[in-house]
Amino acid sequence: MSYRIGVDIGGTFADFCALDEATGRLVTLKVLSTPQEPGREVIAGLAELGNRFGIQPQDIGYFTHGTTVGINSVIQRKGIRLCLFTTENFVDVLELARLKMPDPYHLMSKRAEPLVTRERVLPVRERILADGTVDRPLDQASLRRALDQAIALGAEGIVLALLHSYRNPAHEREAERLIGQWAPRMPVFCSSDVWPIIREYERTATATIHGYVQPVVARYLAALQTALRQAGVAAEAMVTKSNGGVMTAELGKSACLQMLLSGTAAGVIGAGFVARQAGLDKVLSLDIGGTSADVAIIVDGTPTYGTGEMVGDFPIYIPTVSVTSIGDGGGSIAAVSEFGILTVGPESAGSTPGPACYGRGGTRPTMTDAFAVCGVIGHGNIGYDAVAVDVDKARAAVGTVAAKLGRGLEQAAEAIIQVAVSGMYREVGKLASRQGLDPRDFTLLAFGGAGPMLGCFLARELGMRRVLIPTAPGVLSALGGLVADVKNDFISTAYYPLSATELPRLKADFDNLACRATAWITEEQKIAGPYMLQSAADMRYQGQSFEIEVPLQLDWIAVGDWQRIAAAFHAQHDRLYGHSSASAPVSLVSLRMVVVGTSPQPQFPAQPQRTDSPSPAKQIDVYLDGAWRTVPLYRRADLGHGHRLGSPCVVAQEDTTICVPQGFIGAVDAYGNILLSLD
Repeated sequence: MSYRIGVDIGGTFADFCALDEATGRLVTLKVLSTPQEPGREVIAGLAELGNRFGIQPQDIGYFTHGTTVGINSVIQRKGIRLCLFTTENFVDVLELARLKMPDPYHLMSKRAEPLVTRERVLPVRERILADGTVDRPLDQASLRRALDQAIALGAEGIVLALLHSYRNPAHEREAERLIGQWAPRMPVFCSSDVWPIIREYERTATATIHGYVQPVVARYLAALQTALRQAGVAAEAMVTKSNGGVMTAELGKSACLQMLLSGTAAGVIGAGFVARQAGLDKVLSLDIGGTSADVAIIVDGTPTYGTGEMVGDFPIYIPTVSVTSIGDGGGSIAAVSEFGILTVGPESAGSTPGPACYGRGGTRPTMTDAFAVCGVIGHGNIGYDAVAVDVDKARAAVGTVAAKLGRGLEQAAEAIIQVAVSGMYREVGKLASRQGLDPRDFTLLAFGGAGPMLGCFLARELGMRRVLIPTAPGVLSALGGLVADVKNDFISTAYYPLSATELPRLKADFDNLACRATAWITEEQKIAGPYMLQSAADMRYQGQSFEIEVPLQLDWIAVGDWQRIAAAFHAQHDRLYGHSSASAPVSLVSLRMVVVGTSPQPQFPAQPQRTDSPSPAKQIDVYLDGAWRTVPLYRRADLGHGHRLGSPCVVAQEDTTICVPQGFIGAVDAYGNILLSLD
């Protein structure tokens, strides 16, 4: 017997999915996360899988894990103390950034202080030109001065981001070698190794974030590997990546930048799997955990990807699943300002002390407490019996907000929910505008511990008429790790015209990327099965300042059909901006290659059609839409294919609670998903 285990750690719970590869049986579990001792929840969850389901460590043939250690280090600014070495006269690169205000509608807004402050950015005398030729050799004396200053400043690591190293990394390599001789214990991070992209700030900022978290992530992954071995798990640990793929934990120690957004990406991959299973072509995924709500667009089962996603206050320029994060989670704290304004989040109660109703010492009101006051939760334990809901403590906490607002207790609780939904509405509206889509054409796929409670309320505000709730919404991110493919991205700067004369160069550059990608998946990841190569190019019209990514067919490159490549660019430009110019010359900026090793996909059998009507477990009183109502409470385990649900009602299950307000009609499909339609 062999099991595939997926784990995702959030701010409140750690989620587990275990798939029996022989039978296709899927079991799930939640345990409270331990942010003060990262990794302990993984071992506790494995022990609980053994206690509940008889899954022993030696039965585990595949283990994948999503972690927030890296991103939390950036958000909380708990990485290592870095110094940054730049080309002489270019020491202000992080301070200047892109000269953009964080909030253009707030004239007093300030940019966040860089992870490496100005006094720790040190110059090195050298110069490589944009074409890769050496204008001034690396001056060893200036490098030694910079190193001595860095040591005096207490540096725990050094980032090398020299000018034009994306084109020629020789000086960064030489500087790394010399520092290794002079200070062997000093970690050194080369921007040309981290992500060798054109544009000085983007490359430097990305390398800085990598260096800032790498030792922290490496220590965490090493401790995880040790703990798994001691627990008797022989399978090599895998980690989910920001691009929706997976890689070995061993590689993650050095390529930690690739896993900064692993948890959110895994959720979107899991949502894409459910969307394909349910036959939905346009989906807006809504993942609400204890700290945040994450929204992504999924078309034909595939999420959208992008670069420049924000990690805390800073952008990273590696390819990632495009996710918009909103500071409204189940543990988001509600407060009333001195001006009497009700706010929800971004501060979260997390798992310690957690919402007041968890009875773990929390006293401040959260969104979860608001649902407890409204009667939606509190009819049994939640989180696989990890938490017993104390409604009285929720009422006491929400009562502090009610008193300041001068409202009744239930009215204040509903106001907390409405404010949270309005924040989500605003951010989803921005996302829809940027992508040029109409949310009404999409189905909202709600998951996470709190997503099914809020999904219908958000859909109603957006004018969306369908909400899909997966069978195990509270642990969908863990399932996403199980179904994610082994995947990696490679990039090289081109920066030359797209023309017949440049075809040999274009072919050679893509051949080099293909060789690197093939070596990575066969030698480093040791994937023996089939894999795919996907190519793309960042292109623009000559004279434009910014480029767009254009997917390309490998056979176009093989046969040298540069006109087909140009036509693909014109079509993409027209789709994004509404115009194109087929006669205008086109420039290549960067070439991309993605290698994908397909993971086994679970095949869940369709359930037999049921002809009976679902029976509620009991009738409960809930406060919805401004009034107390007596509604049926269903147990998710009692619902089967063909069952229909009226509204309003509540559906309870071990990993979440589904709140169905007036106007929605529910139907259970062949795979146990509940599709809620607004009539």
